[in-house]
Amino acid sequence: MGKVFHDLIDTLLSEREHFNRIWFAGDQVTPPPFSYQVNFPRLELVISGEYINELEDPELGITEVKIMAGDAIYIPPNSWNKPNWDTDCSVLSLLFGRRQLGFSLVSKTKDQTNFHDIQKHSIQTRTGHAIDHILSALNALSKEPLQQPMDEHLLLALMSYCQSMLSVPASSAKKRSEDLYQGICIYIQENFHRAISRDSIATRFNISPNHLSRLFRQQGHMRLADYITWVRIERAKFMLKKYTFRLHEVATRCGFQDVNYFFRVFKNKTGLTPSEYRSSL
Repeated sequence: MGKVFHDLIDTLLSEREHFNRIWFAGDQVTPPPFSYQVNFPRLELVISGEYINELEDPELGITEVKIMAGDAIYIPPNSWNKPNWDTDCSVLSLLFGRRQLGFSLVSKTKDQTNFHDIQKHSIQTRTGHAIDHILSALNALSKEPLQQPMDEHLLLALMSYCQSMLSVPASSAKKRSEDLYQGICIYIQENFHRAISRDSIATRFNISPNHLSRLFRQQGHMRLADYITWVRIERAKFMLKKYTFRLHEVATRCGFQDVNYFFRVFKNKTGLTPSEYRSSL
């Protein structure tokens, strides 16, 4: 699978000498429901079609934009974007987790409910290398009024780095299991606000539910269900600190359909009710 992404990035680097347009997501406006908002940076590259998103505009607030083939969106940590997913498009996402570099290729056809092509891959991030400086520079640049031409130089450097990481020889079976585990963790952190389950995650990664549970027992420090809950509670704590959402909205935005259940889980994990936690900040 790594070769697929290596060749795709290689094609993008060789065919496109520059980006048509680079968009930066922000975090100053309260995000709409079901936005993608995680605590690690992301880069989305439109391969084909028209990728409609809601993004933050410094002057207009939340606005809908059409991101075309040859465009890119950089989303700094805890910034957000909200894809529409109702057009013909193919999008390559690069996900820069703390320990893992994730790759996701998603294709969608207008008026079709499901995605018709989903490919995922992840590899261990080499910390202390150029990637740390590139990401730091992009995060800082996202807040500057003048971003060109440095934004393009940094994104091309980021893509080249990812391509070089994909060139590392195939790893052992043990390493592949660790990469799969970390890739699933990234996926959960991206989709905590959705109705994800053991079965849906297993289907997305083309493994059996039992294999998924076994993977978390072997690689992780907690069961799959506990990890999903941990991610959701951590994001709830972030939202209670940053936004003025009502408590039922925090619950919904974090994937809890039952507000009372959210209250019970939150107090069990933190020792405080959501209201007490917010008041303590």
